[in-house]
Parts: sequence; C-alpha cells; structure tokens
Amino acid sequence: MKLSSRFTAAYADRFTLLKAPAVDAPPAQRDPEVIETVSRMLSDIERDGLDAVRRYARTLDGQPDGAIELDTADLARSGDRLPKDLRAAIELGAERTRRFAGLQREHLADFEEEIAPGLLVGQRYIPVAAVGAYLPAGRFPLTASAFMTVGVAKAAGVPTVIGCTPPQPDGRANDAVTYAAHLSGIDHLFVVGGVQALAAMAFGLLGRAPVDMLVGAGNAYVAEAKRQLFGTVAIDLLAGPSEVAVIADGTADAEAVAADLLGQAEHGPNSPAALVTTSEQLGRAVIAAVERQVPTLSTRDICGPAWHDFGSVILVDTREDAVAVMDELAPEHLEVHTAEDDWYHDTLRNYGSLFLGHWSTVAYSDKGMAGTNHTLPTAGGAKHSAGLSVSRYLKPLTYQRISREATPLLAEAVEVISASEGMTAHQATATLRLRSYAG
Repeated sequence: MKLSSRFTAAYADRFTLLKAPAVDAPPAQRDPEVIETVSRMLSDIERDGLDAVRRYARTLDGQPDGAIELDTADLARSGDRLPKDLRAAIELGAERTRRFAGLQREHLADFEEEIAPGLLVGQRYIPVAAVGAYLPAGRFPLTASAFMTVGVAKAAGVPTVIGCTPPQPDGRANDAVTYAAHLSGIDHLFVVGGVQALAAMAFGLLGRAPVDMLVGAGNAYVAEAKRQLFGTVAIDLLAGPSEVAVIADGTADAEAVAADLLGQAEHGPNSPAALVTTSEQLGRAVIAAVERQVPTLSTRDICGPAWHDFGSVILVDTREDAVAVMDELAPEHLEVHTAEDDWYHDTLRNYGSLFLGHWSTVAYSDKGMAGTNHTLPTAGGAKHSAGLSVSRYLKPLTYQRISREATPLLAEAVEVISASEGMTAHQATATLRLRSYAG
C-alpha cells in the first residue's frame, strides 16, 4: 500500500506527508530464501508423498507420528472445551458470515435468454467440486478464518471442503479454530501445518482426491506455496501483510482513528497503516494518539514497529484529493470517518472492503461479526480484484442451444470470418450445417 512515483509526481502539490513511512520499500517483497525453500519442499512432497508430509511435520512442527485427521466427534467436542463467552462469539460469527454469504449466493442467479430467433443462451453457476482450506493457528490463531473459507464455500454449494491447521505445542489442534471449522461445515480436518499442508491437499495425499482450489491466509511460506501451486490448483488470492487506511476529516475522533490504525498494524511488524485527512489538526492529533496508545498494548512489539516503519499520515486540501490518494493506495481495509460518508461511499472505487462511520471498525469483519469476508486483496490489488466471496467458488458456465431456423444467419457469418482467417476446418463446420439446413 504505497503511492507510486508516477502518482506522487503528478499529485505532489495536492498532498503533504505529516508522517512518512521510515522504510521506503514495499512491505512484502518476495524473499529468495522463502521461494527456494518452498520449491524444494513441494518437489520433495510431490515425489515422496505422505512420507515427506510427515517428515516435514515432525521437523518443522514437532508433530508426532499418528493419526492426523480429526473425526467428527473430535470436531464437535472442541466447542465443549471453550469458555462459554468464546463459544458464543464463535457461533455468532459463523452464523453472521454464513448469512451474508447466503445473500451473495441468492443474488448470483442463473439465466437463460433467447437473444435472436432460435438462438438460446444461458449461464449456470456451478460450484467447484473440492476446496482445501488452510486455517492458521500460530501466535494469533485466526479463529474467523474458517468462517471466511469453509463456511462461504459451503454456502456456495461446494460438495467437499477439507482443511488443515497446524498443531499447537501439545500436538493438538487449536480448539477455537477447530470449533469454528466444525460450525462452518468442514468435511475433514487434518492437523498439518505450513507448506506440507497445502501440498498434501493439492496433491491428494490425505486419503482424498486432490482439491480443485486452495484458500486461506498464512505466513510468507504459505503464501509462496499457494503461488507456486497456482495452476495445479486454483487459489483465492495472493495476499501480503494486512493493511488498513482511514479517510477522516475534522469531525473524526482521533483516539478511535488511532486505535483502528493500530488494530491492523497488530497483524505484523510489516503491516501498513495510512491516514488520509483534510484536517491538519486531526492528523497531528492521531499521530499523538498513536504514540500514547502503543505503549499500553501487549502487542506493542508488533504494532509499534509497523507504525514506525510503514505508517503514514497524508494531508490533503479537498475531499476529491482524498479520494484520488486513496484510490491510488487501494487498501485492503478502508475506514471512512467524516461528515460526508455517503459521498465517499459513492465516489471511492479501489478498496478491499469499506467501513463507513465512527461505529464501524475493521475488527468487526476480522472476527466474523459483520458477516463480510476478511480475505481481501493487498498491495494495490484492489485496483483490479475483489476479495474472497461466494462467487469465487462458483464457475459461471455458459451454454447455448441453437435451432434450425437460426442456422443461416450464424453459419453464413462464420463462413465469411473463417475464410478470411484461413481456418478452413472452422468454415467447414458451418458449411456442413448450411447444407443440412438446405437439405
């Protein structure tokens, strides 16, 4: 999430940096060591199969030999081991995400239309057959990840969804992640982490056929494995460090804006956070509020460096300039705290997901409570791509049914075009049908 040099040159007189990032580089550059390691691991696993998966599981995760799949009873019992308030929150998040995904599916309608006499065309939405979901459970287990990947896939009608989650230090799966997967409708869950998990699902090494699609967040190794496996399988998207940006004017609450910036900076020390404001007073108040809040946080060793190295505050003169800057940043998460939220909603074009008004915060979506998906494009990807949704699991398959009476118009035109291209076999398919029509 960075302004391009071309944009900066063109708009230099339209914004001022009140706080610039300390690191003048993209926050997520591909590490050659990561690329090489992942490539070697994938080759080993493709060659040696499940033996290599288990070998890496022992070496990297300290996972003992034994069964790696959790049975249905294990999945269901995981909720019994959770505090009641956590269990209730997970149940709420699963229901909200499933409800929003259901609404998305309802609005993706099959259709059929006769666009010319005898020429019937249509489209059907068919779900992919099998999805593999990676459910992270490292320092910060992403409990809601199952809602966004497994639950949405099931809402799309995917028949088979399997998942992998890394073991905890005791060798067991994280109960909150497991219960979220259970509520989301997962068919099979395996306690396997990292690159070996993605490879096992893609190559069909877990007693199931290879999946058609891999989804879910993870560390740099997981992201690189998805990149290298793309083509063998489909993927949701290639996401980098989590990002947040805020547009705020003089009516915004500086403490709330600062808290929301730090809320996403907490994801990692290379997570960018940006404020674009039309008020210098508000901008400086937010900078001061961030400095006050960071020392109070248990994760100050993460969000502090993230703000210092990749945080920015940009002052602009007008709301139009704010939109121009923000559409160039194209952030993963975008909050709007202004007296003109509706205008910004109507005008902004590039973002992963939008959060309007003081009472909206990215954390509500992150944890699944808002229902919208938190798997979103980063690093400017929102300029051309959207986040994970029901539609990503569906193939819009077209079809056509052509009657005898439609043949002359279609076939004669195809004969002409095919002849001009020199594609005589194409031409012959049309000519044959013209003869049949005449006969």
